[in-house]
Amino acid sequence: MTIPSSLDAGKSGGGMDRKIEKENRLFSRQMQLIVAGVIILAALYYFMAPEQGRVFRLDGGRVIVAEVEKGAFEDFIPVRGRVQPARTVFLDTIEGGRVEKIYIEDGAAVVAGQPLVELSNTALQLDVISREAQVTEQLNDLRTIELSLEQNRLSHKRNLIDIDYQIIRLTRLVERRTALSKRGNVSIAELENAQDELAYYEKRRQITIESQRSDEKMQKQQMKQLSASTIQLERNLIFARKNLENLLVKAPVDGRLTALDAEIGQSVGRGERLGQIDDPDSFKINAQIDEFYLARVDVGQQALVTISGDEYAMRIKKTYPQVRNGQFEVDMTFTGATPPDIRRGQTIQTKLFLGDTNKAVVIPNGSFYADTGGAWIFVVSADGNKAVRRPIQLGRRNSKMIEVIDGLEPGEKVIISPYTNYLDMDRLDLTGAN
Repeated sequence: MTIPSSLDAGKSGGGMDRKIEKENRLFSRQMQLIVAGVIILAALYYFMAPEQGRVFRLDGGRVIVAEVEKGAFEDFIPVRGRVQPARTVFLDTIEGGRVEKIYIEDGAAVVAGQPLVELSNTALQLDVISREAQVTEQLNDLRTIELSLEQNRLSHKRNLIDIDYQIIRLTRLVERRTALSKRGNVSIAELENAQDELAYYEKRRQITIESQRSDEKMQKQQMKQLSASTIQLERNLIFARKNLENLLVKAPVDGRLTALDAEIGQSVGRGERLGQIDDPDSFKINAQIDEFYLARVDVGQQALVTISGDEYAMRIKKTYPQVRNGQFEVDMTFTGATPPDIRRGQTIQTKLFLGDTNKAVVIPNGSFYADTGGAWIFVVSADGNKAVRRPIQLGRRNSKMIEVIDGLEPGEKVIISPYTNYLDMDRLDLTGAN
């Protein structure tokens, strides 16, 4: 029967196994076709789809484009400084007082020793008078002691003369009485009295000599002390008189008087500054430099300044490491001729060289650096229709050029104008306004 035979076939499972194999092969082909289609579509999308990233469209004429070049890089920074005298001597009062006379006007040329300002000081004048009185009194005391010493010396001399006379007289008397006593003409008592008196004067002479020596020694020491005291008082008197002379302020050196601050009747204190004298023939430039360059600026570095179309070489003479308001100071002096028309207080722009000039890949210094910090830049395509953001590495820079270390090649073009409006963009479309 047909029915059982088909059931048997179903039970055997042979026909069902062949059908499953046929369906697996069909499924595998479908999957292969799907995968191949996906790959083709992805490839077409990759090559035909627009570029990815944030795009900003603008007019290409609104940006500044510069070419990457290989040329000489001058490692310098622009420095603005003020002209000052190379040598300045300040006029400070040694003693205070009241301004009585002004002999010269501010800005005039002066010579060393020329009177400038006269002061008066009553207290100082009285002090000088008092010191003079002390010296006079001390000198009088010294003269008194000298006179006393001389009187004592003469007194001792008179005493010694008298004693010597008595010794001579008594010596002769003793000799006569001794001879007479042997014959019995003079008593023993008279002889002994003469001998005792002679011995007394001999002892007295010895004591008088010792006293004279002691008095002379003490008086000489006293005179030495008084002499030293008198010398010191005389020195003090000289200083006091010199201070009195210093009330007349004089020019210490030749030069030009500037910044004179004195008026008739004005009271000035000790050590107060009245003005200064500048050297009119030599100048320096005092400049303020950003603290960023503190480690790269040192004494002896060269600078160049252009005045009235002529260039003048300079060098750093002194650096002031103190940083104020983000800047430090340097003094620069001319190494050759000084500009003839330079003036004190004049502001001058200089080029301070931080290193040697060498070959490097460079781009013009533009406003983009302030926006990117030199970490990236927009590179313009060859047709000029677009610009792509690219990471770069920049090195030294001056007011005109920036050294390129990595990321750009000579001949490429970059945008150097500000990036304020498209800092977050990946590409720029330069074919039209946004």
